[in-house]
Amino acid sequence: MEKTQKIWMHGKFIKWDDANVHILTHTLHYGLGVFEGIRCYKCENGKSAVFRLKEHTDRLFESAHIVQIEIPYTRDEINKAIIETLKINSLKQGYIRPLVYLAEGSMGIYPKENPVKVAIAVWNWGAYLGEKGLKEGIRVKISSFTRHHVNVGMTKAKVVGNYVNSILAKREVFANGYDEALLLDTDGYVSEGSGENIFIVKDGILKTTPLTSVLKGITRDSVIKIAKDKGITVLEGRFSRDELYTADEAFFTGTAAEITPIREVDNRKIGQGKPGPVTKTIQETFFNIVKGKEKKYEAWLTYV
Repeated sequence: MEKTQKIWMHGKFIKWDDANVHILTHTLHYGLGVFEGIRCYKCENGKSAVFRLKEHTDRLFESAHIVQIEIPYTRDEINKAIIETLKINSLKQGYIRPLVYLAEGSMGIYPKENPVKVAIAVWNWGAYLGEKGLKEGIRVKISSFTRHHVNVGMTKAKVVGNYVNSILAKREVFANGYDEALLLDTDGYVSEGSGENIFIVKDGILKTTPLTSVLKGITRDSVIKIAKDKGITVLEGRFSRDELYTADEAFFTGTAAEITPIREVDNRKIGQGKPGPVTKTIQETFFNIVKGKEKKYEAWLTYV
C-alpha cells in the first residue's frame, strides 16, 4: 500500500505513521465495528469525484444502527471529512476507507461504555483484481466456506468481523491458483464473492442473487440501473452453481472490484471464456459514469 500524508481521526488530521490505536481496542479483539469502501475517480474535466458518496455514507450509518453503534458525527460531517481527507492528501483518484470502531475501555464480549471512534483513510488503489482481470476476466473457485446465514450474522451490515469468512475463502482459493472465491449460501445457492456481488447473463437476461444473504452492494445497484436504462432485462433470484457454469457471461461488482468479468469457474469456461457483450457494455458505461462522461448519471458524483 502506498502511504498518503494524513488520516482523519476523531475530528482532526494525524500523520499516517501516527494514526495508531491502543492494543486493547475492543474492535481489534472482538470485531464489532463497521466500515465502508468508496472510490474517487479523476474525471475528464480534470476534477475528481467521489462515486455515490451519499449512498456509501448512508450504508455506513445503517450498518452502525444494525449493530447498535451510535456514530458521534452526522452524515454531513462524515461526508465533509471524506472530502477534506482527499483534499489534504491531494489524492485525485483512489480508495476511501471510513472505519467506525470501539476504542479501549472494558474488555470481554460486552463493550459497555467503550467510546466510539471514527477514522477516514485514503490511498491510491488500482484494479483490485488486476488490470488484466478487468480486461480479460478472472478465474474463480467456489469455496468450501459458506456465506453467513441471515440469522447468524447481520448480512446487511459491513461489519468488521464478518470479513473473517471472506478471508478464509479467499486464502483457500488463492492457495490453489485462483483469482477470487465465490461462496454459496446455507441452502447451497450462489451467494457472492469474498467482497463482491455476482451477476450472470443467459440468453440476454441479466440475473443476480437476491438480497438475502448478500450485502446490498452500491455498485450492484448501479449496474441494475444501468442495465434497465439500456433495456436489458434484470432478474433478482437464486441460481445454482450449475446455472452459473452454463451462463453465457458472468461478472463481479463492487467498489474495489468495480466491474470484473469472470472467465472461468471451477475449471469450467464461462461462455466463450472472455468478457461477453453485455459485460463489456455495462463495464464501459460504468467507467464512463465515474469519469464524468455520462451526464445522465451526474447525480452519482460528488466533486472534490
